[in-house]
Amino acid sequence: MRYLLIGLLFMSQLVLAQSKKELKAEVIKLKAEVESLGAELDALKNPPKAELNNDHEKASYGLGVLMASNLQKQGSDSLLVDILNEGMRDVMNGLPTQMDEEEAMAIVQPYMNKAMERAIEALKKEGVDFLAANKTKEGVKETESGLQYKVLSAGSGKMPNAASNVTVHYTGKLIDGTVFDSSIERGEPATFGVSQVISGWTEALQLMHEGDKWELYIPYEIGYGERGAGSQIPPFSTLIFEVELISVN
Repeated sequence: MRYLLIGLLFMSQLVLAQSKKELKAEVIKLKAEVESLGAELDALKNPPKAELNNDHEKASYGLGVLMASNLQKQGSDSLLVDILNEGMRDVMNGLPTQMDEEEAMAIVQPYMNKAMERAIEALKKEGVDFLAANKTKEGVKETESGLQYKVLSAGSGKMPNAASNVTVHYTGKLIDGTVFDSSIERGEPATFGVSQVISGWTEALQLMHEGDKWELYIPYEIGYGERGAGSQIPPFSTLIFEVELISVN
């Protein structure tokens, strides 16, 4: 009986040792699999850059940039890129598609319209929220049109009227701080007619004296409106200008 117990104990130790060995091997295997999956995930998140060695490759990539930029401007930056690519691959490779052009148009057009509406509302809200907070700040005044301004330094010279020409130094920014125009950076003041600029400027200039330096906060309605201006001023942009009225000509 004694020898039987010793034998059983010895066998159980062998089984336990074998189990530990197998468990350790399984842990090592699982760890390697996790590392492999992590590497695959990193590769998916950071795919290798396409090589642009010739005009064909550059044109293909450039078209992708233009299409994506246009989609972003229309508020469709949340589209699923993998599925978008699949649709393009199917068409370009002559494969069967999951919907025809007519069905695609019936789905895409309403979707894009809603996306554009959301983007417009977001742009408007951004400006409205900024102006609402800004008008509570010390020294900021607001006119009936919604124009806000703050006197940075006061002059005592002539005041222009709608028919005047003025010479000014200015810097224009978006509310995120992006500078889109600056006579100061160009090193030369600008001269123009008071009535030849956006209505927010026309109004502000007629409130200023020569020598004044103001900061203007201009809602889109009296700025560049719902169209914006060029590539630097998006639609519905609230604008910030630092303006120094040098002279009334």
